[in-house]
Amino acid sequence: MRPDPQRHVSVGSIGPDRRSERPRRVHRTNWMALLCGLLFVGIGVRYLTGPPPDAVIMAPVLVGGLGFAAFVAIIAKALRR
Repeated sequence: MRPDPQRHVSVGSIGPDRRSERPRRVHRTNWMALLCGLLFVGIGVRYLTGPPPDAVIMAPVLVGGLGFAAFVAIIAKALRR
């Protein structure tokens, strides 16, 4: 194909205009969800491997893990302000 002589493209219009781009949004880490998810996965892996753990042991681990996740989330929120 031959280039169209009537059509002129300037070099500056080839790429996107930097001024018209939207500002990049930064997502903050949701520490509560992250730590609770890791706790869930960890307990699930523990139940899948080896002999099943005792529920008397796992209940305080679960409550303590959720409490720790809440504590970290509160501290992170206080530090962001």
